[in-house]
Formats: sequence, structure tokens, C-alpha cells
Amino acid sequence: MAEYVGLLIGAARRRIKQSVLVRAGRHGLSAQQFWFLVAVAEAPGASQSEVCARLRSDPPTVSRVYAALERRRLVRTAPDPADRRRTCLFLTIAGERLAPHLAASAREIRAAVTRGMSEREVDQLRRGLRRVVENLDRLVDGAVAPPSSGDGRRSA
Repeated sequence: MAEYVGLLIGAARRRIKQSVLVRAGRHGLSAQQFWFLVAVAEAPGASQSEVCARLRSDPPTVSRVYAALERRRLVRTAPDPADRRRTCLFLTIAGERLAPHLAASAREIRAAVTRGMSEREVDQLRRGLRRVVENLDRLVDGAVAPPSSGDGRRSA
């Protein structure tokens, strides 16, 4: 019997998250905080919308993660000198001290995900996963309310 692709993706996601949580937990971070700090370390001066795109996350989530990390004094903002409407994200000194540890963990996790795969296989996997995301985006965007069961309650 063939395994459902969605279940395999879910299993892979859980294993990645478990790997991140072990490493992030050493620093008192959630998985989202871990990846946020890695993103800012890899692209200092990025805007929140750029971090959203990089993490494939939504603005409210990124805003909450930023607020939690700001309270811990690991990140800060600064106005963009070229565009006063834009705010840039940076690591604080404490964040910069933490960054090498997080970067090493991120490299380890990223390498584990594709270990044993050729460049061609990795490219095919990326293309396939992008297609899955696009397909699900279309499904969500085209979603309609479920039909009524006739008794005033919605069917499941």
C-alpha cells in the first residue's frame, strides 16, 4: 500500500521540529524563535515582511515572535536610512553572541534533511514541495463553507 504524501510531509515536519526544539530548547527558544533569529542573522537589516517571506510565515506570527525576542533583548529594530517607512531587524549584542550556536544547529538540521540525496534529487524535492504548497494555497483560497446539514448545524 502506498504511503500518502501528506502523511510523509507531516512526519518529516514533525521530525524537523523535534530536531529544532532539542537545539532551541538549550537556549530557551521555541522553534519559531530559533528560525526567526537564524533568518535575521543570515539577513541583517531585513524587514519583517522579508522575514515573513523567508520563513514562509504570516505577519501576525512573525510580529508575535519578534515581540517575544525583543522582550528578551535578542533583536532590535532600526529605521531604514534609505526609506523612513521601512524598519530593519537586527540582532542585539546578546543575539549576536547566540547566533553562531543557532547557525551551527541550523546547518546541521538543513544538512540532515537532504543527507544522502544528490543535487538533482534536492532540486526535484524543492520543486515538488513548492507544487504541494501552491496546490494547498489554491485549495485554501478556493475553500467555501461546508454545506448546511439542513438542521441549522454545519456538517463536518
